[in-house]
Amino acid sequence: MPSRSSQSSRSSQSSEVFPSLVSPSAVVRVLRAAGCVFAEEEAELLLASARSAHELTSMVDRRAAGLPLEQVLGWAPFHGLRISVGPGVFVPRRRTEFLVDQALAAAPRARVVVDLCCGSGALGAALAAALDGAEVHAADIDPVAVRCARRNLAAFGGRAHQGDLYDALPAGLRGRVDVLAANVPYVPTDEVPLLPAEARDHEPLVALDGGPDGLDTLRRVAAGAAGWLAPGGCLLSEISEHQAAGAVEAFAEAGLTTRLAVSDELYAHVVTGVRA
Repeated sequence: MPSRSSQSSRSSQSSEVFPSLVSPSAVVRVLRAAGCVFAEEEAELLLASARSAHELTSMVDRRAAGLPLEQVLGWAPFHGLRISVGPGVFVPRRRTEFLVDQALAAAPRARVVVDLCCGSGALGAALAAALDGAEVHAADIDPVAVRCARRNLAAFGGRAHQGDLYDALPAGLRGRVDVLAANVPYVPTDEVPLLPAEARDHEPLVALDGGPDGLDTLRRVAAGAAGWLAPGGCLLSEISEHQAAGAVEAFAEAGLTTRLAVSDELYAHVVTGVRA
């Protein structure tokens, strides 16, 4: 990534490039100079989203300064939906769509869904869209994320709660949850500084840092899952390839019938545990 000083310089240059009318080629030039690998695709999205030349200039300036594209746009595409995102909220990744697909395959008639460690509420919204009429709850420890999740779930009648994992959920959900989707933080602490600057500098640490081996939160979620799942209900979590064995072990130790699914296309790994 460019240095902060070079980003600041490029940001000021971009304002000179856009006096009143903005050309697509000018937007691409500024984004490419800022180190955006997919400058043409990003330029297209920015041009389509901006309502005026002034707004476009501001958006390009922020993107050139290193703000994630999704936070500049105010939304991220996810499983066919536009998910609202904002400053300080974890941006849903495309690979996590595989978790949604695995949940729908495991419980195609789920009536009660929980999105734990919900961030923007992308998982809950995607599952709500696919499971017409399902009761959907989301929970996160970060109040900024909870406010964002409430916006994304509102169209589906979903609810978002603030608190630490299961402490946030209404007690009436115990033993009723058909799908418990938990996209937990799973980056090992020592690897957080190695993340791309867009994640490291603009997303909350609580949504990234999973402890020494990245599985601290996953183990806590697995240990408490059986008390919340309905008979036959499933817990699903995304993990990295080198964490797969540890995640499967944690699910099995929690008494769940466990399997691992892999998408080579998305380089995604999802562990699923079913309550007998």
